[in-house]
Amino acid sequence: MKKKSLWLITALMTVALLGVFVMQLYYIREGYRLKSQLFEQDVNQALTAVAGKVQRLNAVNNINKKDLEWRIKLENQRRDRTRKLIDLDQKFKEEERLRKYRQQKQVIDELNYQDEIIRKIYLSPAIISEADFFALANESTTPLNVDVNVGFDADLNMIGSNVRKTFRMGGAKTFNIEPKKLPDSIRYLVYSKVDGRPLRVSLPSQTDEMKSKFRLEDEVASRRKKNELKELQSDTVLLHENDFNVLEAAAKEMSQVDVPLRSRIDPDMLDTLLRKELENRNIKLDYSFWLKSVTHNAVLFHKAALEKGELLPANTYQTTLFSQDVIRDPGMLYVNFPDKESMIFNNLGVTMASSAGLLLVLISIFSYTLYAILKQKKISEMKTDFINNMTHEFKTPVSTIMIASEALRDPEILEDKTRVSRLAGIIYDENVRLGNHIERVLSIARLEKRELQLDQEPVDMHTLITAVVDSMDLQFQKRSADVLQELHAVNHVVTGDELHLSNVLYNLLDNANKYSKYKPQIRLTTRNSGNNLIIEVADKGIGITREHSKRIFDQFYRVPTGNLHDVKGFGLGLNYVMDIITQLKGTISVKSEKDKGTVFEIILPLA
Repeated sequence: MKKKSLWLITALMTVALLGVFVMQLYYIREGYRLKSQLFEQDVNQALTAVAGKVQRLNAVNNINKKDLEWRIKLENQRRDRTRKLIDLDQKFKEEERLRKYRQQKQVIDELNYQDEIIRKIYLSPAIISEADFFALANESTTPLNVDVNVGFDADLNMIGSNVRKTFRMGGAKTFNIEPKKLPDSIRYLVYSKVDGRPLRVSLPSQTDEMKSKFRLEDEVASRRKKNELKELQSDTVLLHENDFNVLEAAAKEMSQVDVPLRSRIDPDMLDTLLRKELENRNIKLDYSFWLKSVTHNAVLFHKAALEKGELLPANTYQTTLFSQDVIRDPGMLYVNFPDKESMIFNNLGVTMASSAGLLLVLISIFSYTLYAILKQKKISEMKTDFINNMTHEFKTPVSTIMIASEALRDPEILEDKTRVSRLAGIIYDENVRLGNHIERVLSIARLEKRELQLDQEPVDMHTLITAVVDSMDLQFQKRSADVLQELHAVNHVVTGDELHLSNVLYNLLDNANKYSKYKPQIRLTTRNSGNNLIIEVADKGIGITREHSKRIFDQFYRVPTGNLHDVKGFGLGLNYVMDIITQLKGTISVKSEKDKGTVFEIILPLA
């Protein structure tokens, strides 16, 4: 991939990412604006509803107040009239009691007076009952068969006027004022002072004159009572419920100019209405509110939601409480929400989270794409190096074979069998070398496609290690390499493919031999750890930096050495080793330091 194309793709993806980011910011801003508008609309609706309720409550309170005043007035009138009627009735009852007492006293006084006269005129007067009085009249053995008395006055006339004129009451009285009713006539049994005859004397309780007098007094009192009652009723103007229009009275009072705004509004009631209306619209924020007089431009009362908080104009809303009042102070209600922004941002939490998630996804995709592009670029570069190396590796044996073949065409050389045999050996060796290169490339291709089938049979790794080292003896001798085998594993049989395991060991030993500047020093060790066999291939060669050691198992990767090509290879060996060990359910790792050497560690499960 060309450098310009890479930068172009990166620039386009960066512009696209920035565009998405700007769009997300735009959507968040629009969401905030929309939420703010909805919040403002809900608050204004709540304030309008509160103002309407305050007006209605004020009207209802005035109506109830006037209705209560009128009912109290009616009740007071009824009580006053009832009290006057009761007083009048008590007055006449008291007068009647006194009058009856005086009348009774007159009757008793008159009876005692006449009783005194009887007791002066006759002997042994005794009051008898009505039954005895009439029984004495019917007795034939008594001299009472004829009444000598025809009446009280008649008896007194018989006595003579002088006696009546000269009589004065004194001494004990026979009759007293008692609640019991007197009979119509008092009956006496007396005896005549002349001849001692028993006589009956009848004394009326009340004379006709008294009865007429008393009746007249009662009639006068009754007429006077009626007149005073009539006069009381005429002086009292009775009020009725239908005589008063509550609505008109309330409207008249509401039209008064001098009614202060403070007396028309209850702050607690206003706070309750505000909270209820805001909660109905799902606004549960703390708020401050205050009522201001429009006429006097003064704050009547104020409730703060927070002890400290800035009253922002953008968070303050207002409404007129009594918008229909023209002549009176309408009053302005202000409400402030200190935490408005936090609530709106909380409501935008889902949108912001989704936007942030989408942005993260886009950044991840961008990063992955950029990583893939860079990786592809490196793979492309490694493939180019691989092709160059492969071309060089193939070109050398092909060139050698071509030179040897041309030499064989020379008739003089054909006659020399020794030279022909040597040239034929060169051609064979180069063909084997070329075939090995081709087989290695094909093996890697089959490993990539998982087409390479590995045998699963017991392999004695100690025997295999010894055989591989022996087969590479000529290569080690060319560089005077020291190969030390420390095979200490007790159990050293694994399950795997002997051919590919030998190739693994060959690749590792070949690298240890090639990547040593001076006399190679190679150490092969084995040991057991649990159910695993651990094989280590260590050298004291040029080593690998930590940065490159992380990638040496990648396909086509070769540690860069500048323009030097003293070590040949395709960059496929270690990748092949990794694939074989992985397919055998083992692991391989590397520990290396620059200019100090490298250690490869293979862990394989025991058979």
